[in-house]
Amino acid sequence: MQTTNLSAAEPASLYTRPPTFMDTPYTTDATGAGAAILGCPFDCGIHPFRIGARQGPASIREQSGLVRRFHPERADFDVLKALDVVDCGDVRLTSGRIDESFAAIEEAAFRIAAAGAVPIGLGGDGSVSLPLVRAASRVHPGLIVLHIDSHTDAYPADEAYPYDASTQFTHAALEQRIRTGASYHVGLRGTTMRGGVHEHGRGLGYNLVTLEELWKYGPDPFAAKLKAEFADNPVYLSWDMDVFDPSCAPGVCTPVWGGLSAREGMMLMRALSGLNIVAADVNTVSPPHDVKGMTAFLAAAMIYEILLLLLDRPGREPARVSA
Repeated sequence: MQTTNLSAAEPASLYTRPPTFMDTPYTTDATGAGAAILGCPFDCGIHPFRIGARQGPASIREQSGLVRRFHPERADFDVLKALDVVDCGDVRLTSGRIDESFAAIEEAAFRIAAAGAVPIGLGGDGSVSLPLVRAASRVHPGLIVLHIDSHTDAYPADEAYPYDASTQFTHAALEQRIRTGASYHVGLRGTTMRGGVHEHGRGLGYNLVTLEELWKYGPDPFAAKLKAEFADNPVYLSWDMDVFDPSCAPGVCTPVWGGLSAREGMMLMRALSGLNIVAADVNTVSPPHDVKGMTAFLAAAMIYEILLLLLDRPGREPARVSA
C-alpha cells in the first residue's frame, strides 16, 4: 500500500486560509493596503421574527466568488490588485453584547484606518455603522456621512435600551462624530413603526431625501450636487441593502416594497464617482431570509462598485492598466 509522507511538508501546503472577499489576501495588518474588508458579524437580535444579519459577512464572502475582478467597460484591469485590497477577516465578538461588540468593531476599524487603508465593513445589521463611524471619525476629522437606505436610522433612542439598528445615526450626531449639517440620508421610503422619525432626523441636522425626491431629481444631477457640497472633505458611505426592492434583495432585515432595482442602485453608486470616500459599509444582508444567496451576491457586487469609486478618489494616482 502506497502512503504519502507529509511530515516534512510546509505549513502552507497543509492548511487553507479563511475564505476572503473575492479571494483577496488575508491579513490582520492593513499597512500598505488601499482598502481592507472587515466583517462585522453582529445584529442586535431584537426583531420579533427576522434575525440573522450576523451571518451576513460569511454569505457576502461566499457569493463574492461570482464577482470578477476585471470590468471591461470601466476598469479593464485587476481592480483589487490595483487597490491592494486585503481582507482582515471578522471582528471577534458576541452578538447581543452590544457594548463589547461595538468597542471591538471600532478598534478593529480604527487600526485599519490608522494604517492608511479604507475600511469597508460587511454587516451585520445597520447598528454596526456606529462603531465604524466612530473609528473613521478618529482618523478623519470633519467626517460627512452619506447614508443610502430606505430608513433614516436616526430614530429617537430609548433611554433604557439606547442602541439598536434604528438609532446609529442618532448617536453619531449626538456624539458629534460627524458633520450632520453636511450629511445626507438618501432613498427613504415606506412605513415606519412610529411617527415623527423624519422630523427627528432633520432636528439632528441631517439632510433627508426620499426615494421619490431622488428620482425626480435624477441620480446624476443629485450626485453632482453632493460633489459640489462635499468638495474633497472625507465621506463615510453607508449602503443599507434594503434600499433595494425585495424583488432583487429579499434577504434583508427590514424589506420595503418600491425600492431600487439592481440597475438603479448601480447607477446611483456609479454617479458618486469623485467623492473622497474614506470608509464604507454595506449592511443588513440576512442569509436566513435570502433566496439562493441573491442578496449577498448583490451586496458583493455593490462592494466591488465601492472599490471602483476608490479608484477615483481626489488626489489618487490613476491605476495602472495591467493584465
